[in-house]
Amino acid sequence: MQTAEGPGPVDTVEGHGGPTALFTAAYRAFSGPVRGYLHARGVDDPDAVTHDVFLALYTRMKPPKGAGSPGVSGGLDGAKALAFTIAHGRAVDHHRRRARTPHLVPHEAETDPRRAPTTPEDSVVETSGALELLDILPDDYREVLLLRVVADLSIEQTAAIMDRTAGAVKQLQRRALTALRNHVPTTELSRP
Repeated sequence: MQTAEGPGPVDTVEGHGGPTALFTAAYRAFSGPVRGYLHARGVDDPDAVTHDVFLALYTRMKPPKGAGSPGVSGGLDGAKALAFTIAHGRAVDHHRRRARTPHLVPHEAETDPRRAPTTPEDSVVETSGALELLDILPDDYREVLLLRVVADLSIEQTAAIMDRTAGAVKQLQRRALTALRNHVPTTELSRP
């Protein structure tokens, strides 16, 4: 993005001090949203997959040997789009792998002597009913809401990840929000 003063600090790799500094800025800004996206997609271990996503992102940010240009263009926005593209692929791979493996026995927390405190984010997600609402939606509707709301991606970035046109993403988002609106009682929305 060019301004009258020149390129903005987050729009070029040089503004971040190189690929390592850009990666650090991307990790700080997007590791939480990537983890939330993976958790909402039903990935069994979202923390581990988040680290895998950023490891893949880092290897792609390093310029190829002998190349004068960086491996990622677009600065922080380019790193964000690439991170969520990788996360989307990891979530798809996870569900494909899960479909080919035997059914796992669910963990019973009541009988497990190990205790670990939940994070505030996990508590909010579990008690809000948001995941249950998303589960009632068709896969495409759920995916577009996760990418647009949780990941905070633009319509164009979401379209690229979902391999659809921007118009199709807008239509899917509108239909998904309408479907959610039909399932949420209006009294819940009007509570103070």
